[in-house]
This record gives sequence, C-alpha cells and structure tokens, in this order.
Amino acid sequence: MLNAIGFFLVLLFLGMPVAFAIAISGFAFFLMRPEIPWTILVQKSLSTTQSFTMLAIPLFIFAGNLMNHTGITSRLVRLSNVLTGHMWGSIGQVSVVLSTLMGGVSGSAVADAAMECRILGPEMTKRGYAPGWAAAVNCLTGLIVATIPPSMGLILYGTVGEVSIGRLFCAGFVPGFIMCATMMVATSWSAHHYGYKPDHDKPSPPKVILAECGRSIWALMFPILLIIFIRFGVMTPSESGAFACFYALFVGVIIYKELDWHEFKQCVTDSVKDLSVITMILAFSGIFSYGVVYDQLPLTLTEMLVSLTSNKYLLLLLIIIMLTVFGMFMETTVITLIVTPILVPIIQRYGIDPVHFGIIMMTIVTMGCSTPPVGVALYTCSDIMHCKVEETSRYAVPYFIAIGITVAITVFFPQLILAIPNLVYGSAGV
Repeated sequence: MLNAIGFFLVLLFLGMPVAFAIAISGFAFFLMRPEIPWTILVQKSLSTTQSFTMLAIPLFIFAGNLMNHTGITSRLVRLSNVLTGHMWGSIGQVSVVLSTLMGGVSGSAVADAAMECRILGPEMTKRGYAPGWAAAVNCLTGLIVATIPPSMGLILYGTVGEVSIGRLFCAGFVPGFIMCATMMVATSWSAHHYGYKPDHDKPSPPKVILAECGRSIWALMFPILLIIFIRFGVMTPSESGAFACFYALFVGVIIYKELDWHEFKQCVTDSVKDLSVITMILAFSGIFSYGVVYDQLPLTLTEMLVSLTSNKYLLLLLIIIMLTVFGMFMETTVITLIVTPILVPIIQRYGIDPVHFGIIMMTIVTMGCSTPPVGVALYTCSDIMHCKVEETSRYAVPYFIAIGITVAITVFFPQLILAIPNLVYGSAGV
C-alpha cells in the first residue's frame, strides 16, 4: 500500500486531478496484489457512495446553495455589521462573525470563503483595504465552518471513523466560538497595524442588535434545530439534510419570498457541479481505503508511533504536523477519507476520545484549504480579489497564529470541547 500512496503523491505533484490520482493509484494497488479478486475493486467503488450516512453531504450542499439564494446570507451580513461595526477592521470583523453564523448554513470552508469574498471583497477594496488583506481575512475566517455544525468534514469523519455525528456536532460549537474570538483579535491587531479604522464610533445599541437578530432568526435557528432533532431521535444526520433542504425552501419561498424559479435552477446547477467532484472522490477513495485495511497499515503505524512515544500529547503533536503537511498538498475530503480509518484506532489506543480528536483533525486538515501550494480556498480568494497568492499568504500570518492558539486550547483542554456532547448525550468512554 505504501507504493500506491507514493504513486498517488507523484501523480498529485504532476498536477493530475485528485479524483483520478486516487483512482489510478488504487488500481495500481490491485495490480500489485493479484490474489485480490477484481470484483472487490468495483464493489468498494460503489459501496462507498451508497452509504446512507453519506447522503447527508449532497443534501447539505444543496441546502447551503439554496440558503445563499434566499436572502438569509444578506441578513446575516447586516447582523454581523451591526455587531462589529465599531471594531478596527470592521468589514474584516464582519467576515469573522459571518463565518461563525454561516457554519450552520454552508458547512464548507471553501464555499464560505468564496461567498464572503464576492460579497465583502468589493466593499473592502473600495474603503482602501489591500486586496491581499481582504483575501486573507475572507479565506482564513472560512475555517470556522470546519467545526460549527453541520460541517461536511465532521460528517465524513464520523461516517468513516464510526464516530457519533451528533456528538461531533455538539463538540464543534465551543472550538468554533473560540476560533471566532481569536480571529477577531487577529483582525483587530492587523487592522491597527495597517490603519483600517472602525465604521462606527460606538457599539450599536441593544435595540438595534435585537432588531437585526429578529430579521436573521430563521438562519440563527437552523443549527439549533438540527442538534435538537438529532439528539432526541426525531431524525438521523442524513434525514436532517433533507430537513435542511425543506427548511431552506420554506424560508426562501414562504418567509422571505426571494427564491424564484430562476434562482432555484441556479442552485440545482451549482449543487450538481459541486457534487460531481465529491462523488468521484468518494467512490475512488473506497478502493484506497480497502488497500489501507488489507495491508494492515493502521496496525503498522500504531506500532511505530508506540515505539516513538507513550505520551498522548506528543503523539497529537506528531499527528498535527503530519496532517498539516498533508493539507498543503491534498484536499480536505481526500485526507479525511484516507487518514481517518488509520488514525482513529491509534488515538483510541492512547485513550484519546475520537470526538475530541475529530475536532482537532478537521480543524487542521481544513486549514489546508488556505495553505500553499495546493490551497483551494487560498487560490479562489486570491483570484476573486485579483491579487497574488504570495500577497494573500503574507497578510494571513496573524490568522495562522490565531488558528494555532485555537488548536492548542483544543488539544490541552479536552473537557472544554466535550462538555456540550457529554451534557447532551451523557459521558462516553473511549
């Protein structure tokens, strides 16, 4: 299997699309293992895409596209501006708060970053903000959606690692809000440094804030309803995706009356484009995952790590470094599908809660969307803002520091992360 992984990395460096790189390297593994029936190759490709839990992914992607066309996003922008207009780098702060509020709507860091660049970017440059600074803020703050439910990454991790998605959703709130706070501090420092002053002299009065909360109530209720329905068994995570689509249609057509037939067709088109790539990656990753298990790679790596250290914090440091490097070259979905079945048995052997580890892992691998040389969100935001990737990366340094602080808090204070899932579901042993 190590040969197949090396072949995959070579194809990736040569610029081959990720889905095809996975497929060809998985095919190469079967060529090197003639004793394995070829029917397994077809079965694993199909079975990965036919998981009932995986059904949540296309449903939430469709729901996210619907919500972006229903007026929910524009109302969240206004609410964010009311909350942060008095702070340094006010529109940058809007991006931070909007990412936090949008976590329950889009579920995708890349989609969130691109959307915010298109909405907030022109206004930022109009006010004299450097295009690279605007791209960096919108790109890195999109990372907040990695943990705020219904994160696509958490659904993937929970499915592949056989970890409760409901507990993962509950665990994502605290680190999401911690990252929001650290990102706001980073934005304030950076804005002070570059002279990006606040829009308002004073914070908005409570009456104005409450009024904007009222206008945004349908968006704010969404993640809360998901947690309640999943916890009390009203629906599974997959069924909650169908509920999300219905909810978006109801709000767009009945409440805000902004979703017409043309917008609906555009939502369907965008969703099909997003899902075609994800489905191919999911299908071909089944072959890859089979090879990982067949060659007992998790057991081999476990024994190697155990021989290196018996300290779980040192183990987590080694894993974080490894995932950071992976994130620089591979997409979040690919890393999650390939690495999760390898790492979950290892961390459980060290007594680390898989829910706690899932939050750490998804934060790190999602950060890869914003890191060179293969950061999808980094290139997308730089392209939208018409600036060089190097310029965006330079302005992004304070935000990477904020991410590091958030990850450190997550690693060393597991009970803080597990407080809500333990409250909702009860304590669970590793």
